[in-house]
Amino acid sequence: MFQLGKTIVSEDIIQKDFVCNLSACKGVCCVAGDAGAPLEKEETKTLENIYETVKPFLRKEGIDAIESQGTWITSDFGEPETPLVNDAECAYVIFDENKTALCAIEEAYNKGLVDWKKPISCHLYPVRVKDYSEFAAVNYNKWDICDDACSLGAELQVPVYKFVKEALIRKFGQNWYDELEKVAAKQVK
Repeated sequence: MFQLGKTIVSEDIIQKDFVCNLSACKGVCCVAGDAGAPLEKEETKTLENIYETVKPFLRKEGIDAIESQGTWITSDFGEPETPLVNDAECAYVIFDENKTALCAIEEAYNKGLVDWKKPISCHLYPVRVKDYSEFAAVNYNKWDICDDACSLGAELQVPVYKFVKEALIRKFGQNWYDELEKVAAKQVK
């Protein structure tokens, strides 16, 4: 672990390799698990504001889940997250012709209809951030469903922090990322 500003960062994000391999996993991270995507408080308002724009991209099951549960829900731990369809996939999941899970929010973003790509927790994955009162912990989340992503990352020699560069900058800013790169460069030598 090392400190960057008000974050404590796991060295795994520098030392482990990762590149999503959607052709292998089919986006199962958006389908597996027992909870929706974690949301930051301000993201709940964003979901409320963009829902009508994103709605045409959603599956009927997603629309039904959102309209019965809300654009976001509160977990058993009191944290905001995305609702699920039948306690399975995220309500915002859509599937392409190859049955690969995609994000309806990101589809609307890619079409220029919304200016928010998707929840930061999704954008950052496999990095997870846990906020504490004095600092944020930045960790690599190893999940066996991502073994193909780890293999592809190793083959391409792409460390986690480079794979999620855009998301880390979105979350912490360019200066923070520049400092992370300096730490990584020292560790590689």
